[in-house]
Amino acid sequence: MRKKLKDANRKYKVYNFVENCRNVNYNIKYEKISHEIVVKNNETKYNKDIGKKFGLMEVNKMLCQFTVKNFKSIRDEVTFDMQAAAISEHENRIIKDVDEELYLPVSAVYGPNGGGKSNVLEALHSLVTKILRPLYATSNNEEIAMKMKKLVIEPFAFDEGTRNEPTEFELFFRTAMAEYRYELIVKKEVIEYERLDRIKLETGRKSALFERDEDEITLKGAFARLKTSDELSDTLPLLSYLGITYSKNEVVQDVLDWFDEEIDFLNYGNPMQELRMAISKSEDVKRLMLQMIQEMDLDIVDFRVEEKENDRIEVFTKHVVDEYEAELNLFDESSGTKKLFGLLPFIAKSLLRGTTLVIDELDAKIHPVLLKYLIMTFSNMEKNKKGAQLIFTSHDLSTMNSEVFRRDEIWFVAKGNRQNSKLYSLVEFKNKKGESVRKDAKFDKQYLEGKYGADPYLRKIIDWGTVNG
Repeated sequence: MRKKLKDANRKYKVYNFVENCRNVNYNIKYEKISHEIVVKNNETKYNKDIGKKFGLMEVNKMLCQFTVKNFKSIRDEVTFDMQAAAISEHENRIIKDVDEELYLPVSAVYGPNGGGKSNVLEALHSLVTKILRPLYATSNNEEIAMKMKKLVIEPFAFDEGTRNEPTEFELFFRTAMAEYRYELIVKKEVIEYERLDRIKLETGRKSALFERDEDEITLKGAFARLKTSDELSDTLPLLSYLGITYSKNEVVQDVLDWFDEEIDFLNYGNPMQELRMAISKSEDVKRLMLQMIQEMDLDIVDFRVEEKENDRIEVFTKHVVDEYEAELNLFDESSGTKKLFGLLPFIAKSLLRGTTLVIDELDAKIHPVLLKYLIMTFSNMEKNKKGAQLIFTSHDLSTMNSEVFRRDEIWFVAKGNRQNSKLYSLVEFKNKKGESVRKDAKFDKQYLEGKYGADPYLRKIIDWGTVNG
C-alpha cells in the first residue's frame, strides 16, 4: 500500500502484522475491545535481544507518513515520513511497535524564513481540519471552535498550470486496530477523488474501504453495507459524511478518532484559554507539567489556576527563595516562561496519551537548553512510554547536532528556482560526490555553510548536493 521511499535504505514496508511477538492488549476507545496476541515460542521470529534494546511498546496510534502536492509554496509532491531509517544512531530512542516497525518520536523541520517549512505543517493541518469541520459544525464547544478554524486549501500560485490543478493529500496512520491509507484530492474545496484503505494489524489482511470520484462512490469491505445520500455535497468529504451518518460504526469510529483525538496542532492564538482548558480536564496533565517545570529548574515549585468572570483565568506561579515563598502572576514572568505555560499542557497531554503533537516555531522565545529538554523528553523512551510524536519547525541551531537528533529526524525545506518548496531529510541527502552525510558530522556548521542546500539566510536552495532519487 505504501509508496517507495527515495532512499534505498528506507524502503516502505507493507505492514504485515507479526503474530509471534509478546502478548499485547489493544484498548479501543469506543468499544473497549481487547485483542490478545499469543506468542508461539517455538515459531517466534521476534528477536528478544532487539526487543530488550528497543523496548516493545504498547503503541495504539501513530502518524506514519504524509504526502502533499500543489499546496501553497509546495508545487511538486513532497513526502514527510516518520518511519525510522535503517541507520545505527540512537537506536534506544526510537519507537518499536508490536509488529517490529520502527518509528521516530521526533522530527524537526529547518529552513529559511519564507522557504515553506510552515506550509508543510499547515498542509497536514488543513487535511485534518477538512475532515473534522463538518463533524463539529454545529458544536457550541469552545475548544472545538478553536480547533476548527477554517484553513483554505490553496494551490501553488506561481505556475499557470498548477493554479487550475487540484491539491493532493495522502496520509498513512495507524490505530490499535489497523493501519489506514487515506487519499484526498481537492480543487477549490470540491472533492475530485477520495479513497480509504486498511490493513488489519491482527491478521495483516489488506482491504479497500471506499473509493470516490466525480461520478461514483463505491463502498467496499467493512463499509459494503453502508449507504450514501444521492445528494451528498461535492465539498463534503465522504469520510466526514460517514462520521456524521454512521458514528457508531466501529471502523468509522476508529478512523475518525485518530483525526479528532490522536493528532493536535498547537495554536498560540490564545495560550491562556488553551491552558485553562487543558488543566481543567486532567489533574495528570497538571502533575506532569509541574514535574517538567521542576526538571527544567525554572525556580517554580507550584502553580495554580484561578477562574475569573466571563470564563477568564489567571495563572499564579509559586517561587521559593531562601525558604521564602512568593507568588507571581504569570503575566509578570518572562516571555519564555509564559510561552512554556502555553506549550506544556499540550506536551504533557501528548506524552500521557501517546499522541502526535505538531508545533510551528517551537523554539520561539524558548532558551536552547529548555528546547533541548523538550526534544529529549520525547526521545527518552523511559519518559515517552506511550510512543508520543513531536513534529516541529525551528531555527535553533544549538540543538541541530548528533547528540540530540538522528539524521532521519532532521528535515529541510527551501525554495527552488521557481519558488516551489522542496522537502528532504538529512539522511536522504548526498553531496556532489554521491556521499551521504556522516552521522558524526557537524550538522549545524554544515547547515550554516549551505552544504545541505537549505541555507538558513537564503530563501532559495543552494545547488550543493542532491537528494536520493
